[in-house]
Amino acid sequence: MLFSFPEYAHMSEALCGLKCLQQGRFCITRRQNQELHATVQSPVSGEQCFILGTIAPPEHQMASMLLLAHTLRKEGAKRITGILPYLAYAREDHLIKPGESFTTAWVGAVLKASGFDAIWTVDVHSERDKEIFPVALESFSPAALFAECIKKLGLTGASVVAADEGAIPRCQAVKSAAGMTSGEIVYFDKRRTDNGIIHSGPIGKVGSRAVIVDDILDTGGTLVSACKGLARVGAEELYIFVTHGLFTGQLWRDLWSLPVKHIFRTDTIPACTSIHDSRITTLAVGPLLCEKLAFLDID
Repeated sequence: MLFSFPEYAHMSEALCGLKCLQQGRFCITRRQNQELHATVQSPVSGEQCFILGTIAPPEHQMASMLLLAHTLRKEGAKRITGILPYLAYAREDHLIKPGESFTTAWVGAVLKASGFDAIWTVDVHSERDKEIFPVALESFSPAALFAECIKKLGLTGASVVAADEGAIPRCQAVKSAAGMTSGEIVYFDKRRTDNGIIHSGPIGKVGSRAVIVDDILDTGGTLVSACKGLARVGAEELYIFVTHGLFTGQLWRDLWSLPVKHIFRTDTIPACTSIHDSRITTLAVGPLLCEKLAFLDID
């Protein structure tokens, strides 16, 4: 049984086309004092339940997910899996300074405490997140989606670039899926210091055309820096592939003043459909989730 929040209606439509799933009914309301209240309107005792939604800000979205999971558990759900296409708060997976919150660990803890048995996401920020989370965390790669676009654009001979070393495995997955013929992955060195981030490179040979692969385009600072570096060494056409397009603020728009021809992002961030630009293409990740669910042993 699938319980889907409105933000992901476009994705739940595809999932509910599967014979193994039926749409669960629920509503989240507010009391007059603004406190949240969940009502489950489908019988779930003994059922395997999936909740499709987000824990990204604003904070009521996370609270609604947690409250719904807790209510399903109260009503006797056999197993609860959260489908969070974008796993917010996953970037605080490194060592935290004394006195600062360890938000990734906190998110995992509250998800477990609210009744989740497992979390599915797309392109989790790092393998470290899986170690931190106290519930099973499964991540789906968008490499096949990106590879299809690369082949259609005739970019199989382009250089493959990682904006930082953490993106190298993503680049390798896309390169393999697309059958790209370029040499080693080009990458940038990004280090955190007390004075901020130092970004240097590129390290490796760059051709006139390059494909940059990363998991998140947030403010765009890292990608703008990387594209400037690629332009300095002669890159003339740049194509960016990001899983989660947050497009925060305005800095990312500087990419258009560089040799960036196109940005590809997936539909894991529904709020960003408000950005209309012919140079940005959105790819659907629903098929990745459908494939997983179609082969899932649901009894």
